[in-house]
Amino acid sequence: MTFAWPYALVLLLVAPLLLAVYLIMLRRRRRFAVSYASLSLIREALPKRSRWRRRIPFALLLLSLMFLAVAAARPQAEASVPMSRTTIILALDVSRSMCSTDIEPNRLAVAQQVAKTFVADQPSGTRIGFVAFSGGAQLLVPPTTDKKQLTTAIETLTAGRGTAVGTALLRSIDAIASINPNVTRVDVDPGGAAARSLPPGGYQPDIVVLLTDGATTQGVAPLKAAQQAVDRRLRVYTIGFGTPEGGQLVCSREQLGTDVFMPQFGGGGAGRFGADGPPRAALRIDEKTLQGIADLTGGTYHRAVDAPQLVEVFRNLPQQIVLQKQHIEISFGFTAIAAALALAATGLSLAWNRYS
Repeated sequence: MTFAWPYALVLLLVAPLLLAVYLIMLRRRRRFAVSYASLSLIREALPKRSRWRRRIPFALLLLSLMFLAVAAARPQAEASVPMSRTTIILALDVSRSMCSTDIEPNRLAVAQQVAKTFVADQPSGTRIGFVAFSGGAQLLVPPTTDKKQLTTAIETLTAGRGTAVGTALLRSIDAIASINPNVTRVDVDPGGAAARSLPPGGYQPDIVVLLTDGATTQGVAPLKAAQQAVDRRLRVYTIGFGTPEGGQLVCSREQLGTDVFMPQFGGGGAGRFGADGPPRAALRIDEKTLQGIADLTGGTYHRAVDAPQLVEVFRNLPQQIVLQKQHIEISFGFTAIAAALALAATGLSLAWNRYS
C-alpha cells in the first residue's frame, strides 16, 4: 500500500497524545478522590465491569482517529486491471479491386458491414481509429470511443486507385502516437527514418488491424513500414480478403463517390471497370508480405474468402490486450471504518454511562 499524501500520517500522533492526556486525567482523579472509611462498600456499590466499560468507548474513539489519519494520507492499493485505454487502428483497403463481386454484393460492402459490427462489439472504453487506403492513406477518424462517428465513416467509404499498404501502416502508427506518449511518430517519406526507437520490452497495448485484398502498387514498402511498428513495439494483425479467382469489379452508387486520393473516376450509377482498371497483380493477395508483417510485429495473419470467415477473423482479434498495474485509492474504506468506530464509541458511551 502506498500513500498519495504521506505527510498526513503525522496526524497519527494525535492518538497517543490523547491517550497520554487521558491517563494524566485518570491519575488526577485518583489523587483528588474523596477518602472513604471502607473502600469495599464502594466497590460493592459499583456496577459490574464498570471500569472496562468506561475504557472501551475511548479506545474506539482513538481507533477512529487513527483510521481518519490514514484516510487523510490517501492510501492507494496496487491492482492488476484490464487495460481500458487500448487503441485499435482499423486500416481498410478501399482500392478498386475491393469492388470485386466474388463475395456478394462485393468485397468492400462486406468489409464495411463486418467492420461496423466489430466496432459495435468493442468494450465502451476501447478507442478505435479508422484509416482508409488505396493509392494513399488517410486517417478518417482519429482514435475515439464515439462508435457513431466510426460507423458513419465506414458507411461513406469510396473506392480509389492503387494500393499502399506500407503508407497505411505508417498512418496507423502516427494515429497511435497522437495519444500514446510511448509511441513516436514516423516519417512517411519512403526514405525517412524513425525519430527514435524504444528500448526492448513488452508490447504496447495498442494494435493495428489491416485488411487488404491485393498487393502493394505504390508508396512505402510494407515490410519497411512494419519495421517502424517493431521499433515502437506495436503489433499488426493482417487480413487477406477475397477468393483466388476474383470476380467482376462492380461498385455501387455509394462506393463510386469522389476518390480522396485521385480525381473522380465514377459516374452516377454503378461502375464497371474495364481496360483502365487495376492491374491483375494488384488483384492477387500478397500473402507472403502480409504474413511477414504479422511475423515481424508479433501479430497474426488471417485469410478470409467469404463473409462468414471474415466475421470469424474479426471476432477472434484480441480485445483485452494486456493487464496494467493501477493504483486505486482506498481512503473511502478507511473513512467508513473511522465513522463506524466513532458511532460505536458514541453509542456505547451513551448506553453504558447510565449505569457506570
